[in-house]
Amino acid sequence: MKVPFSWLKEYVDIDVSAEELQTRLFSCGFEVEELIDLAAEFDRVVVGVITEAVKQEGTHLTMCKLDCGAYGKNIEISTGADNIFVGAHVPAALDNSRLPGGIVIKAKPLMGVMSYGMLCSGEELGINDDHIEGAEVNGILILPDDTVAGTPIAEVIGLDDVIFDISVTANRPDCQSVLGIAREVAAVLRKPLKMPATDYKTSDYVHPTLAVEVADMDLCPRYLGHYVRNITAGPSPRWLKRRLALCGLRSISNVVDITNYVMLEIGQPMHAFDMDTLESTRILVRRATEGEKIVTLDEKEFTLSPQNLVICDGEKPVALAGVMGGLNSEITDKTTQLLFESAKFARDNIRKTSRSLGQSTDASSHYEKGIAEYTTELGMARALHLIEELNIGEITASAFDCNDGTPRAGKSFTATLSGINAILGIDVPADTVLDILARLQFEVVADGDNLSVTAPRWREDIEIGEPDLAEEVIREYGYEHIKPTFLASATTTSGGLNRAQKTRAKMKRTLCGQGYFETSTLAFYADADLDALHIAADAPERNVIRLINPISSNLTIMRPLLAPSLLNVVVENLKRGNEAGRLFELANIYIPKQVPVTELPEERPHLGMAAFGDEEDFFTVKGSMEGIAEAFGLTFTYTRCTDVPFLHPGIAAYVECEGERIGYFGKLANDVTAELKLPKDSKAGKKIFLGELDYDKLIAHEDPNFRYQPLPAFPSVSRDLALVADEAVACGDIEAEIRKACPAVSEVKLFDVYRSEHIGEGKKSMAFALTFQGTDAPLVPEQVDRFVNKILGNLKFKLGIEIR
Repeated sequence: MKVPFSWLKEYVDIDVSAEELQTRLFSCGFEVEELIDLAAEFDRVVVGVITEAVKQEGTHLTMCKLDCGAYGKNIEISTGADNIFVGAHVPAALDNSRLPGGIVIKAKPLMGVMSYGMLCSGEELGINDDHIEGAEVNGILILPDDTVAGTPIAEVIGLDDVIFDISVTANRPDCQSVLGIAREVAAVLRKPLKMPATDYKTSDYVHPTLAVEVADMDLCPRYLGHYVRNITAGPSPRWLKRRLALCGLRSISNVVDITNYVMLEIGQPMHAFDMDTLESTRILVRRATEGEKIVTLDEKEFTLSPQNLVICDGEKPVALAGVMGGLNSEITDKTTQLLFESAKFARDNIRKTSRSLGQSTDASSHYEKGIAEYTTELGMARALHLIEELNIGEITASAFDCNDGTPRAGKSFTATLSGINAILGIDVPADTVLDILARLQFEVVADGDNLSVTAPRWREDIEIGEPDLAEEVIREYGYEHIKPTFLASATTTSGGLNRAQKTRAKMKRTLCGQGYFETSTLAFYADADLDALHIAADAPERNVIRLINPISSNLTIMRPLLAPSLLNVVVENLKRGNEAGRLFELANIYIPKQVPVTELPEERPHLGMAAFGDEEDFFTVKGSMEGIAEAFGLTFTYTRCTDVPFLHPGIAAYVECEGERIGYFGKLANDVTAELKLPKDSKAGKKIFLGELDYDKLIAHEDPNFRYQPLPAFPSVSRDLALVADEAVACGDIEAEIRKACPAVSEVKLFDVYRSEHIGEGKKSMAFALTFQGTDAPLVPEQVDRFVNKILGNLKFKLGIEIR
């Protein structure tokens, strides 16, 4: 929020510099993101009076001599503008001057004649007609005749000011205005606050048929309306235009400018309805009907629902409540009568409306943080005062106040000085606490240690008594007074990571060592992500937790699987031209304990893996699984997987550990891949592999006594076996039988699969490399032969396998 220093000074007698005030504001909880010194944008740019103007022969230029006061009496500057004349007061950028944007002006020859500067237009000064009249003409800016030669231009055009760009947190809606910041400045500087004028006089006229009604008080607990007639529409005075311009707003007309001015000054968004354009004199605040439409002031059409609140002229909407007025009730230069609106709307409803319609405005931003009823009243009074001050209309006696009966008083509660100090952990003197609360305009009655407190009406953020009061006290008293201490129940610990944290870190290091990069995705996605993986409508994964107020339509459910999250990352990489990669995520999935959801869900940690690229295949991913098993001292077995809907039924496997299924992995099914809308020239898009393991089940099998084993003292012995088996026999079954038959087998690797008519129909040849390892003594050939024979006997008996 931008706050001009000069505007603050209207409410508080500030006797410190802007830099000092910046520090003071920061100390009491307000971050000044930037301190903008507008005058510093100009250097050696002053008022010059043209004393002589002579055309340069053979050119379009005019050589002017200028009186620039203390900067020189006969400074020669050439210009090509045709609106200059002798006696004109103009902005002159002298030799070695600087303009906004860092533009430096130097003396140089123009058409053979030296020019010692430049005469400036409004555009070159970075200003418009809101700063000074004539700034937008096509030519040099002609200044008023009463400007004094040599005066710095920033003073003349109203840019001799400093702008505080303040970040206001959502818990302080009372400070989203110049007056709100002024209250804080008055408190921190121990100065009285001077309130803006809100007095006005009303005529005796009462509109005979005008009526205001609120149908949905839950969304609009307070609505004020006031009828003003005999409007004289026109431009605003320069002081009003200037203040709007300093805050980044353009002047439109006096009536519209008043509503914008009140929003900046008081923090109350307002709207004015042109009564001549309304179809009736009945104003109704209600929920929109399903499919109802409105065209807003920016000429956008929106289709509404009952979740949106609208202001109607009896029947049709004329404003989208808290967001923007309708085009059909716009204030124009023909407006003669209007209804001022100042309201308090439910902030959650305005936030939902703004987001669902994609329509964010200054007004909606204010309402989303919250508007107090006090601000609603003050804003209306200030707007009517400005109508009277600018003499642009008759304030009638037709005033309306629709409210839900909420008491118009600040929140009252009790607290104790000892309780406040206990929260802060220090002893703030009682007199200091009472002084701070008084400066912040809290009404406090002290009775020893007990306090009876009434918060200001504009402080609706005050909720829980002592904790809120402690925050108010310490930000004024100074955070530097807090001394770091141990909690009363604190104990000394050895620190470091616990076993679970070490295990997770080890898992991540293992995968990183295999070329995987860790990714972190949101815990939400949409039903469409499950649809993309062909998850059946009645599948357990469809039993999900739905968000009542989702961030967007793409984030509506809490994820029951990691696979969609990782697949989205893979697809995004492929679309950006990254043709290969390995990704993993160790994160929670969320399973509801019952539907409808009445308690927190079960959170299960899962390990998701994704690999894509031309060099990836089933066995490279299987190798990653083996790497995990080896790192944790486990042995995985694999069985054919045919019922995971998004994996290829012939290139997928379940992962089992000690007979328990802990996950799966495999190639993304062809029909799923075809629907991903990947780049046509992407080869990697045809090779996407996904895997997911239940992390808790995996770690449950880890041996807590798993320790480093030294390298074998004796050499290993290798043998290759070519086996003929039926096509239906799985590699994993063969490997399991080999290990069962001989404990001395330390490694089994399949290195070839061969099919031929010489082998037989329905048969395949599978070549395995076996590694035998002796523990107590070196293996001799006779022992290895016995091992091999036993293995072959078991394979023939159990699986009907013959040696080739």
